Amino acid sequence: MKYYIIAGEASGDLHGSNLMKGIYSEDPQADIRFWGGDLMESVWGSCQDNPSHDSVAGPSPCGQGGSTVLTTAPHLKAEGTGLVRHYKEGAVMGFFEVFVKARMLLGNVSFCKKDILAWKPDVVILIDYPGFNFKIAEFAHKAGFKVFYYIAPKVWASREGRIKKLKAYVDKLFIVFPFEKPYFESKGIGYIYKGNPLVDAVDGSQAMNETREDFIVRSGLENKPHIAMLAGSRKGEISTMMPVLTGFAAKMHALPQYAGHQFLIAGAPARSMKDYEAWITDENKDYVKVLFGETQSIIRHAEAAVVNSGTASLETVLFNTPQVVGYITNPITYWIARKIVKIRYISLGNLIIDRLGFKEFIQNDCNPDALVKEIRDLIENPERRSAMLADYADIRNALGGSGASTAVAGAMIEELKKFISSSR
Repeated sequence: MKYYIIAGEASGDLHGSNLMKGIYSEDPQADIRFWGGDLMESVWGSCQDNPSHDSVAGPSPCGQGGSTVLTTAPHLKAEGTGLVRHYKEGAVMGFFEVFVKARMLLGNVSFCKKDILAWKPDVVILIDYPGFNFKIAEFAHKAGFKVFYYIAPKVWASREGRIKKLKAYVDKLFIVFPFEKPYFESKGIGYIYKGNPLVDAVDGSQAMNETREDFIVRSGLENKPHIAMLAGSRKGEISTMMPVLTGFAAKMHALPQYAGHQFLIAGAPARSMKDYEAWITDENKDYVKVLFGETQSIIRHAEAAVVNSGTASLETVLFNTPQVVGYITNPITYWIARKIVKIRYISLGNLIIDRLGFKEFIQNDCNPDALVKEIRDLIENPERRSAMLADYADIRNALGGSGASTAVAGAMIEELKKFISSSR
């Protein structure tokens, strides 16, 4: 079958890549065309032009966690499959930022509609990214294509009016958080819940299955303790968080007990050193380092982490690294958000347990002094650290066990078969 998948940011690329592994595992002859990033492209590339004979058995890069996949024939590259556009070309977050880049985003929407019509997939799978994907959902539904929505738009946080669009244009909703179940039930929207795919992504990662020494040697770092710093994945997030993070690092480094620490910035996917170099100076370059392609290992082996809110904060929970979330956005966006956002917390982990398992510093509260105080407490206070890790265990338990990506892929394929058979 033919799957057209749309992911519009780094977290969507991560979830999309795991979903693609699940699809290839359940439907080895799948043809997939997608908007996404490097992770999705890597999965697609590893499943093309398989040089083996008529049957393929053994560890497969297309399966989950190196599982054995048996197929009757190699998967050959189909015309039109693969990456359409990289998410870095359109990743925008915030009301003001969307307004500024409206012409570019509308151009992408128009191109995407034409591309779907030309390729004629069996299903369009939308991953989060609601500003773009709701437009595509309406178009695809009206054009007669089946529409699945994976990683539900956060209508429980704001813009609840989008519920009408979910009911009207989405054939099946696939959710990934347990607290979403009663919400969508109360709105009369059917859903499928198979757990959270991030559990698989973390537990099967290189970071979770390596020693700290492995990471130090591979990355060429000095064998010193480090604190992780994640500024976000978008240019706007990086430009607002980097001054705060480097200010935090300078204040920590000035303390005798942290003078030997390294402060590692996880370079975001699809970004380059140009996005960070303005804040790496002669004064801090000896202890502030930017590493690309090592986000999970930076988190996993850190004493503590300062994390821009998002999927990374939930990854940090699953890696058992104490954290504080810091978030700064455009003042206009923040003013609007305060008027319409109705959730108590901005971090998924805190939302899952409905309490403040780790602190969130937003806008002016997110400053170097506040971060220094919190990170020191997490490192120096064993009781505080233990309490946070206990909350982490509750979050992990709520997310369910392993195998979510394969289970979701299997459920999607079953739903698609039902649609196809009922239309005959």
